[in-house]
Amino acid sequence: MKLSDFKNEKVTVMGLGIVGGGVGIVKFLVRHGAKVLVTDLKTKKYLKSSLKKIRGLPIELVLGRHRKEDFINTDMVIRNPAVPDNSLYLKIAKKHNIPIETDVGIFFEFCKTPIIGVTGTKGKSTVVTLINLLLKSKYTDVILAGNIGISPLESLNKIRKNSKVVLELSSWQLEGLKSRKKSPQTALITNIYPDHLNRYRNLKDYTNSKKLIFLFQKSKDFLFLNYDDKILRKFSKVAKSRVYFFSKNKTQKDSTKAAFLKKNEIFFGKELKPIFNLKNLRLDGEHNISNVLAAVSIAKLYNVPSKNIQNVLRKFKGLSGREELIARIKGIRYFNDTTATMPGAVIAALLRFTQKFPQSKIILIAGGQDKKLNYRKLAREISEKVNHLILFPGTASTKLKKNLDVFKAPKSLLSVTPGVDSMERAVRIASKLAGREGIVLLSPGAASFNLFKNEFDRGDKFNKIVKKLQRGKSAGFEPKSD
Repeated sequence: MKLSDFKNEKVTVMGLGIVGGGVGIVKFLVRHGAKVLVTDLKTKKYLKSSLKKIRGLPIELVLGRHRKEDFINTDMVIRNPAVPDNSLYLKIAKKHNIPIETDVGIFFEFCKTPIIGVTGTKGKSTVVTLINLLLKSKYTDVILAGNIGISPLESLNKIRKNSKVVLELSSWQLEGLKSRKKSPQTALITNIYPDHLNRYRNLKDYTNSKKLIFLFQKSKDFLFLNYDDKILRKFSKVAKSRVYFFSKNKTQKDSTKAAFLKKNEIFFGKELKPIFNLKNLRLDGEHNISNVLAAVSIAKLYNVPSKNIQNVLRKFKGLSGREELIARIKGIRYFNDTTATMPGAVIAALLRFTQKFPQSKIILIAGGQDKKLNYRKLAREISEKVNHLILFPGTASTKLKKNLDVFKAPKSLLSVTPGVDSMERAVRIASKLAGREGIVLLSPGAASFNLFKNEFDRGDKFNKIVKKLQRGKSAGFEPKSD
């Protein structure tokens, strides 16, 4: 395949979306002369932000529906990663021998420089952001793209021989590499937890999708795995590449290419001098130690000096929507943890906040749509650590409340407000319940699509309402100040 092959080709883009990937695909195709039709089940109103970015481009739009003919009378279909394999329209395309591609698959075909790919259930965005910052401290040409709202195709024309390319890859994006039998030359997996079981038949299928990041690597390629994750430890047995483990619990005596923790200090491989002391880290959370070790491992592989690593780590505060303090109003702290879309992430947040603020009441805003996950452990943690639970409507909320009924003791401090159908109402209720020095924590543990466009929209709405509250424009409600 050559880039010139797209000229005058009829291409159906299935799924424009609002995160940014679909926009990148459309711009890439138009730039290379393709005849583009964009189809999305969402409406024009929902897709407003993305449509604005491609306004004026010579494309055809079919919104609010899909048409069978658009998957037959075309030369190629490029699917959004969120489109499931069992889609009727993908089946129609396959029946008529229409090639089905993804932006990641096309990118790997044309990218001529080695790729650093990062996947995992949690921590991907934090790790790729840190890797990007660490590499930029030494190299001038670093490209960051992938599952962070930037289609890698938008960056393809910027890549040069000496470019360093860092991609965040979801399990859905990795599936686009299967037919091409390609994997990044440097691959890293942060962890594996049960997730997206509404898309995959079981945890094994989900886990196998993550293996695609190294399945087609060659013997001289690199694979970094989290030794502290039992599932990942087993991956080393099937990898053909050079495998190195980073760990916060085990010193890697036999490794020269991975970071580990020893007496609160980060070491790398067989280097005798520590790189960084965790007391100087501004990034909160036990889980983020593993993320830092992962990023440092890649930085050292690419010969980033320890001094550069120290400077970056001292300044890095983390990403938005991840246990992020938005405001403190009349003693109440408001935290946005909207990217906690699975029970385990909420459990980690509750552990952190109960340890850091042991005397504070915790008002948890949670719930939404289920991804066929188990809420039993989360229900137990909530019953022990949360004073009041505010639940959005949805299948996950129903499941969580059912589990809570098992663990909730008669004298439990926990009370529950279910069926709260807006973020403003949720924040209003939480503010009244928090009292002096309370914690209002948005950490849903579920998908958001029944009430919000996505998890980021959910977090943005929380932030805006809290900021209005901070400015005194609280739509008629004030937090209790006791």
